[in-house]
Amino acid sequence: MSGPLKGIRVIEMVGLGPCPFAAMMLADMGAEVIRIHRKLAAGASNPFPMLGTKYDVMARGRRSLALDLKQTEAKAVLLDLVEHADILLEGFRPGVMERLGLGPDICLQRNPRLVYGRITGWGQEGPLSQAAGHDLNYIALSGMLHAMGRADAPPAPPLNLVGDFGGGAMMLAFGVVCAALEARSSGKGQVVDAAMVDGSALLGAMIYGFRAFGAWTDERAANMLDGGAHFYDTYICADGKFISVGAIEPQFYALLLQRAEITDPAFAAQMDAGKWPELKTKLTALFKTRTRQQWCDVMEGSDICFAPVLDMAEAPLHPHNQARENFMSVEGVVQPAPAPRFSRTKPEVTMPPASAGQHSMEILCDWGVSEATIAQLKEKQII
Repeated sequence: MSGPLKGIRVIEMVGLGPCPFAAMMLADMGAEVIRIHRKLAAGASNPFPMLGTKYDVMARGRRSLALDLKQTEAKAVLLDLVEHADILLEGFRPGVMERLGLGPDICLQRNPRLVYGRITGWGQEGPLSQAAGHDLNYIALSGMLHAMGRADAPPAPPLNLVGDFGGGAMMLAFGVVCAALEARSSGKGQVVDAAMVDGSALLGAMIYGFRAFGAWTDERAANMLDGGAHFYDTYICADGKFISVGAIEPQFYALLLQRAEITDPAFAAQMDAGKWPELKTKLTALFKTRTRQQWCDVMEGSDICFAPVLDMAEAPLHPHNQARENFMSVEGVVQPAPAPRFSRTKPEVTMPPASAGQHSMEILCDWGVSEATIAQLKEKQII
């Protein structure tokens, strides 16, 4: 491991969505992350067959230890590991870890320097804290979902990027690294409460500022950055493929008109929102006259602020993505490479996704558990 978090030890309580993504980010950056899988009973089925295979991209770079946490000895093992950890990550509903006897109070008693990172949708406290939910619900409550989509349709779900990953996992990863940095000087750990509704609201900081200033309306597709402006939107081309145009600044807008050979004087009213629907209709008709590649030949690489809209098969093959090695292949599975970049401590993916319990013995050995204890744990089917 050579990334900037080399030497940091992390325990990940395996779950779904944002917690494994945050753990992946830490592992990509060089942290030693061990995944604690719940040991399934004999004959139990896996409801998510992709998990534990090479296609489980968010599980990359970590070893796995499977424990039967219903047994007291398994909890004792985990608490022994906690003594050697810098960070613990968990993404269960509030109270689950406490009921397991593995809540932050107990873990911090064993290791006062531990950073205990928790990720939920609604947060550890509040009227909705015990309610089930998914990404879509959390960003709905933050005000962000309402702003996305076309004016004549319901708000469009933006995959699960805003809540699960941007507002959840990345906030959790940022939070635990901040707390771990502080613990180096204070000697004290703490609990990091990351909630997807909180984080997705924070992602909207600029938009909330625009709205307070009077530069944003709650009507969808009526603002500069939500598809309301003709110079900031996506358009279909003659071949059914799409392009994106983001020519906000006057000089970039002027270049768009020049490269597209637009001489219509109506386009001089760039910032007149009342003219945007008319100008968008004209641009829509114009962009349909050529294929996506023909527009790329004219505009790509210029200051128009232009890019083709690529699908996930095309994106890894684009020359810019290839030049920057933005994608990589791990056991034949094409996936995004670690980000961001560092000039000296280069992040890397050290291993493919592990199946549950694949490294149980070696993890326990590496983290100081005796061979005799490991043999007892195995005999009792705790690991």
